[in-house]
Amino acid sequence: MADLTTTPDRFRGKTVIVTGAGSGIGRASALRFAREGARVVAADVVAERLDALVAENAELDLVPVTGDITTEEGVQAVVAAAEGRVDALANVAGIMDGFLPAAEVDDRTWELVFAINVTAVVRLTRAVLPLMIEAGSGAIVNVASEAALRGSAAGVAYTASKHAVAGITKNTAVVYAKHGIRTNAVAPGATITNIEAPMKSQVAAAALGPIMQTTVPTPVEADVLAASITWLASDDATNVNGVVLPSDGGWSAI
Repeated sequence: MADLTTTPDRFRGKTVIVTGAGSGIGRASALRFAREGARVVAADVVAERLDALVAENAELDLVPVTGDITTEEGVQAVVAAAEGRVDALANVAGIMDGFLPAAEVDDRTWELVFAINVTAVVRLTRAVLPLMIEAGSGAIVNVASEAALRGSAAGVAYTASKHAVAGITKNTAVVYAKHGIRTNAVAPGATITNIEAPMKSQVAAAALGPIMQTTVPTPVEADVLAASITWLASDDATNVNGVVLPSDGGWSAI
């Protein structure tokens, strides 16, 4: 882990939902929120990951919810665990697409990537907004990607899905700002996680490989992204709304 200082009690008394909490950026974010005082509803599709998360961090207020957030039932289970209060939502769960370009992407890959990366984000956002509107405050942080900013970081499905996340973020920010709700996104660059990112296309390898080899900064650990996510969700970012914030070591500046 990187040597990052947490802010004690920044989320004391608050309830935060984090998806993809069993591994990678989601796990790091759930832990950072909890270490800063939050009650964290930690959602993931793999029960064993959540069991390990809770067992290894018994001193923290972590509420594990195993379920498929691509379904309405899964979303409702996550929101129910929040017990009527959601101060922040971090939509972190996501999958890659094998770098498949438009001529090669299959329907199953396209649909699965959009189900997890886009539809689940909208469903969870839709589910928590009434609670936030009633409270008159709230923060939503979506995980976009470098692929939301350029066309050379992934395949067509993942790239399109993360561009969609950027659009969802901006529209939600504009529409619900008057209710005291801020919606932002973080765009990670190269990050050390267990997300599978094989290059399944020779065409993509030939086109994107040389670009990525010369532009991608050294990958960072997931807790570096967790620092960006928790900042956007905190009152420290009170005047930040509708932003897609690159947290990419300068990749987006190239």
